Amino acid sequence: MAAETAAPDFAALAVGDVVAERGFPLSRDSLVRYAGASGDFNPIHYRDDVAASVGLPGVLAHGMLTMGFAVQPVVDWAGDPGRVVDYQVRFTRPVVVDPVDGALVTVSAKVGQLDEAQAVARIDLTVKLGDDTVLGKAQVRVALG
Repeated sequence: MAAETAAPDFAALAVGDVVAERGFPLSRDSLVRYAGASGDFNPIHYRDDVAASVGLPGVLAHGMLTMGFAVQPVVDWAGDPGRVVDYQVRFTRPVVVDPVDGALVTVSAKVGQLDEAQAVARIDLTVKLGDDTVLGKAQVRVALG
């Protein structure tokens, strides 16, 4: 079991503060591993021919994989996953994973709102593949009191 670390200082936060940034490289191997772990073996996540046959631009990363790693920088910043009290996203664009070059998804986590009465910070995530936003209205509520 991972040791809990001290929570970030709520009083030191300001709306607009960037609390975490990270890049997540994906490969086709990443997708196969995730399929095995999740049980989601839909062939659009590993076969180009199937993806093309249903009109997709290529093999896509699993939405839950994208959602999962997008919140990880906030979990690391918070010091304890139990501090995350709510997490919501809107899937806006698929993550196409090139068979050779893979894909690099970037995440920036910024304080969007502070609830002083409850010591809860809303962290807004910007999740992109290149210039394209892949998760919209991605927000994490973190209890820091």
